[in-house]
Amino acid sequence: MAKDVISKSLGLEPLQDDIIVHVEAPPSTVKNDYNYARDNLYNIIEKGNSALEDIMDIAKQSESARAFEVVTNLIKTMVDANKDLLELAKKKKELDKTEEPDQTNVTNNNLFVGSSAELLKMIKDNSHG
Repeated sequence: MAKDVISKSLGLEPLQDDIIVHVEAPPSTVKNDYNYARDNLYNIIEKGNSALEDIMDIAKQSESARAFEVVTNLIKTMVDANKDLLELAKKKKELDKTEEPDQTNVTNNNLFVGSSAELLKMIKDNSHG
């Protein structure tokens, strides 16, 4: 009833109660999740670097022990974020290895065709040159 009064006063049709909105999220994949997490870490690191410069300037100007403590904490947080970024890349690489089909190992062998005297001469020439 209240909806009818409000919609009439606004000159709109009243909303129906049985409207269902269904939003389907895109399928999540390891690659999408990795890229999203990596982008977030890059963003955090970039903003942290910018904040660190500003906070260091404030600490230098104020010579406050608390300001230097904040700088130290932010540096530790930045180091941790960089470690997290590297760990994320490592985990992604491990996941990629498990998802890839078995790869065949390729061995390249070099073959020298000639006499032992020619081989000895070639080795001596390469070691002096």
